[in-house]
Amino acid sequence: MKPEILELREKLKRKLNKSRYEHSLSVSFTCICLAMRYEYPLDTAELAGLMHDCAKCYDDEEIIKKCEKHKIPVSKEEKMAPAVLHAKYGAWLAKDHYGIKDLEILSAIACHTTGKPEMGTLDKILYIADYIEARRDKAANLPQMRKLAFEDLDEALYQILKGTLDYLEQKGCFVDPMTRETFEYYKKRK
Repeated sequence: MKPEILELREKLKRKLNKSRYEHSLSVSFTCICLAMRYEYPLDTAELAGLMHDCAKCYDDEEIIKKCEKHKIPVSKEEKMAPAVLHAKYGAWLAKDHYGIKDLEILSAIACHTTGKPEMGTLDKILYIADYIEARRDKAANLPQMRKLAFEDLDEALYQILKGTLDYLEQKGCFVDPMTRETFEYYKKRK
């Protein structure tokens, strides 16, 4: 393990509440497992998982204000679904506050809530790890998704996107257009 990961763990432990910090650790461990399976650099995957929720210490309103302050574009749709913005602001924080320069890590953090078309391996690993990590227990299809994640990364991504859209639509929630665009992109590749 790189010393920088231990340093960042300590910083996050002071910044995030206990359950969010534990979630971040669990996602980082899940990222490592998926990275081993898909032959991706372990330290890079671990760091992306650890830092993915670094902006979750702020509420939605604060994140919108911080994005505006730092000239991070926020669409009207993102303002309608502000919970997705912690990813975009988190990528900015990871780079400008925590010193992470790896563009793959920053990309993965930025898209871990909505996905995006043409996701790279780390983008997929983090998106999926955030959904299947061991402390998650709400989604009915978790056992299947946990198994599928280690069998077929792309199919797991597609099924998680599909399940997320179905859930949000059933609940009558606003769906960020990027989530739908990502789903449609991967649906065409099936």
